[in-house]
Order: sequence, then structure tokens, then C-alpha cells
Amino acid sequence: MNHEPCLLIHCDVLVRKMLPSMRAEMVSRLVNERGLSQSEASRRLGVTRAAISQYVSRKRGCSEAQFSSEISAVIDRWALAVDTGESDINLCDVCKCANKKFDRM
Repeated sequence: MNHEPCLLIHCDVLVRKMLPSMRAEMVSRLVNERGLSQSEASRRLGVTRAAISQYVSRKRGCSEAQFSSEISAVIDRWALAVDTGESDINLCDVCKCANKKFDRM
């Protein structure tokens, strides 16, 4: 299998430009679609309840980012992992998916 090396520059772009809005979307899906309370979401994510409230109200981490169907699927997997505690996703999965978007720009 041909595996591209992980380049720090790609991860840096992901963390600065995409991850905040992806996290806001993931938190919104946890609360609005999966039915977690804001308190429970904050406990599972290790952030304050105020941070969760800001994510849900789109005051934190939100941009006008349009997510591809592939990134949206990654966000769904991320929300599921937080909800169930069983993860099949890692940062490299997210980065590789996001990197495809930047390669097209």
C-alpha cells in the first residue's frame, strides 16, 4: 500500500484553519442530533460547559466552512466516538481527509 508521509505543514493548516470549525460542528451534532446534554458533552470532551454552549451557539470555532461529504462523515465518526467511547478515528484520518480539500485549492 502506498502511504504518503505525514507532513507537518498539512497538520498545521488543519489545526489552524479547519479543526476549530470541525470541532464546533461535532459538538453541535453531539448535542442537537445525538441528544447529549451540554454538561455531559463538556465532561466527555474535557472542556467547560460554557465552551460547549459557545460551540453550539456558533460563537466559538465557527466559520462559514463548507464541509465536503467526506469531512462530514469524519465529523459524524468523531461525534459517534465521543458519544460511545469507542473510537475508530484518529487525527491522521482527519488530516488526510482535510488535506484533500487543500490539494484541490
